[in-house]
Amino acid sequence: MMSGALKGLKVLDLSRFIAGPHCAMVLGDLGAEIVKVERTRGGDDTRSLGPYIEGESIYFMMFNRNKRSLSLNFRNPAAQDLLRRLVAEADVLIENFRPGTMEKMGCGWDVLQQLNPRLIMARISGYGQNNSLSNEPCFDGIAQATSGLMDLTGQPDGPPSMAGTFVADYASALYACVGILAALERRHHTGKGQMVDVSLVGSATSLLMTAIPEYLVNGRKVSRMGNRDRYAAPGNTFRAKDGVWIHMVGGNDAHFPRFVRMIGRPELLQDPRFSTLEARMKNVEAIEAIAAEWFASHSSDEALAALSRAELPSAKVQTVADIASSAYMREAGHIVDITHPKAGNLPMQGLPIRMSESPTSIEKAPPALGQHTGEVLSEWLKMSPEEISQAKADEII
Repeated sequence: MMSGALKGLKVLDLSRFIAGPHCAMVLGDLGAEIVKVERTRGGDDTRSLGPYIEGESIYFMMFNRNKRSLSLNFRNPAAQDLLRRLVAEADVLIENFRPGTMEKMGCGWDVLQQLNPRLIMARISGYGQNNSLSNEPCFDGIAQATSGLMDLTGQPDGPPSMAGTFVADYASALYACVGILAALERRHHTGKGQMVDVSLVGSATSLLMTAIPEYLVNGRKVSRMGNRDRYAAPGNTFRAKDGVWIHMVGGNDAHFPRFVRMIGRPELLQDPRFSTLEARMKNVEAIEAIAAEWFASHSSDEALAALSRAELPSAKVQTVADIASSAYMREAGHIVDITHPKAGNLPMQGLPIRMSESPTSIEKAPPALGQHTGEVLSEWLKMSPEEISQAKADEII
């Protein structure tokens, strides 16, 4: 079996909740050795969050496969010393505590880079490490609100809405991965590690498309548009005769002629309201009303077949039940199964990266709290069984 691309990379994951754990999990899926360092009492906060399977948190399991768990009593100075010893052996450290927490434990960047000049320290926080808002509490929804992303989401006549998933957390996780991989490449040339600083608010702000220059340069405020395409018309979610929702993009200059031929209205190409993209955007309600009428007169199967023949980008709006039973999702590896010692077979989302020479793989189920403490201390620090037992007796681990 071919090795993962990051085989041999040693990562300490001190993070909890979503952004940090997801970042570390992606590195683990790519072959890195991930040691999740958790507090001795309770561990990662998400271990106590439902829903559950056989008493195990699904929330925790979703972000912590391909890891081993080592528990430390962070409040114990001896445990903090043990953490520094582990850092000296690591390539990467990932943390998402509130800024200043690592420093209070004697594990700030200034200390750790002296211990291990090759270390790459990824720090994920709400607002970033060193600015006027660094110490403010922040979660995904707060980042969506602060960044303006929430103001762009929802129906035009409705309130601001959160996205249906934790987009700021996921984006931050992926940006942190990119930063870590870039720092590793730089280390190949210099031999030195560096700190990677990623914030939820910055990540959410990066998703605003053209909103900032449109406002600052053109004085135009981008507003909520529901499911309507911002840059082409018609492009929206339409309801078929049988009640099924279908999303279609058919409004750019390549797609629109196919759309009007599909609905049997080729004369619309000469209609001055629709003959150009600019005109269609000004008359978006009119062209969408025509599209909605066509969808309402066809079943979803008929509509989807016609859209496919016309080579127009479209899809049924699938429910989770649809996705869970989709042969494509399994075939493409978007849903995979892992075996958990307590929960049994656990289907979950896969990693959407395919590599020809170093394939990704899932080799470890989400760990129990502290499951691998002795194992890791023995491998990384060459501690004897007696030393490990004494550390446990001293409430260090």
